[in-house]
Amino acid sequence: MGASSISPGDSFARMDTCEILIVGGGPAGSTCARLLKRAGIDVMILDKKAFPRDKICAGWVTPAVVQELEMDVDAYRATGRTIQPITAFRTGMIEGRIVNTKYPEVVSYGIRRFEFDAFLLERCGARLAPPAQLKSLERSANGWIANGTIEAKFVVGAGGHFCPVARHIGAQLGQSESVVAAQEIEFPMTETQKQDCAALGEAPELYFCPDLKGYGWIFRKGDFLNVGLGREDNHKLSEHVAEFVRWLKAERRVPQDTPEKLGGHAYLLYNHAPRPFLGDRAMLIGDAAGLAYPQSGEGIRPAVESAMFAAEILIAAKGDYSAAKLAPYEAKMLQRFGARQTKSMTERLPEGLKKLAAARLMGSEWFTRSFVLDEWFLHRKQEALQA
Repeated sequence: MGASSISPGDSFARMDTCEILIVGGGPAGSTCARLLKRAGIDVMILDKKAFPRDKICAGWVTPAVVQELEMDVDAYRATGRTIQPITAFRTGMIEGRIVNTKYPEVVSYGIRRFEFDAFLLERCGARLAPPAQLKSLERSANGWIANGTIEAKFVVGAGGHFCPVARHIGAQLGQSESVVAAQEIEFPMTETQKQDCAALGEAPELYFCPDLKGYGWIFRKGDFLNVGLGREDNHKLSEHVAEFVRWLKAERRVPQDTPEKLGGHAYLLYNHAPRPFLGDRAMLIGDAAGLAYPQSGEGIRPAVESAMFAAEILIAAKGDYSAAKLAPYEAKMLQRFGARQTKSMTERLPEGLKKLAAARLMGSEWFTRSFVLDEWFLHRKQEALQA
């Protein structure tokens, strides 16, 4: 039987090369790639899925994120994509007092990640590797070789909570990390369901668990409805979710045929993420670095901002990826997001006092607007970064 042979020259000819390989094509990866490409750097993106792809996420972006991404909202909407203006919120404790908060201007926009991520990836203009999971990352004389087919001088991990690049630079995925587990669903409503849904598109609804270990939400985006619940304690999560959906139905907030079994995902809160930002010719951005805001769990804005910092540092490095050149990335991250706190003040409070304080505070219109919404969810006091 004859055998074919591949010479070293043939193998080299089949190797694709780039200056920087970004693993993950979500908002963090595509934002970083766009800025690097704009600076004339040869960048490639490797993602395990082809876009557009389903992405479970409540999905909203504030005007600051829109500014940072240099998005034209009207142009985005004109292509038929969903972008729901938000001017109010309905908040409270599950089975507790409800507070309605209205704003005189748009304070956020609802998006469908299925559309949003694909738009950002296409717009970034970077080369896309064929969809494949990163299964191997080996050190080479010039940097890294990914999956035996792509050689890059530097690797950026932007693959979310389970990003394989994070593992390669020392993160203990699933071992020393405390994750938030969430279940949610997003579906197009029928005409009957739309009539049976009290939730308004301009006013997302947020309902906190009595123990303050999580919250549920309803978010209507045009003809689509997103319902979910996330908790830091994932014990009996499915039961918490089912009870929450049943309560929403009893309150006539969602259609009566809304599913009670939802899809799941997990992510790291910034304070619970002992992951390094930097490694040997590698760095982490977005959820791969565990950047979700501790109070809200939102990950899009910190993902975009970490990508902007990463691009800035990599452009300034001019090909010198030494530790000294990359050190400013960690400094910028700590300056923007603060030092990680292993335990919040509320976690130190006795359970009884915590529940009593939560019930009173969440029923306060002043506290809801000033802290829950303006500070925790919208970050209105924090100026947008300039690209």
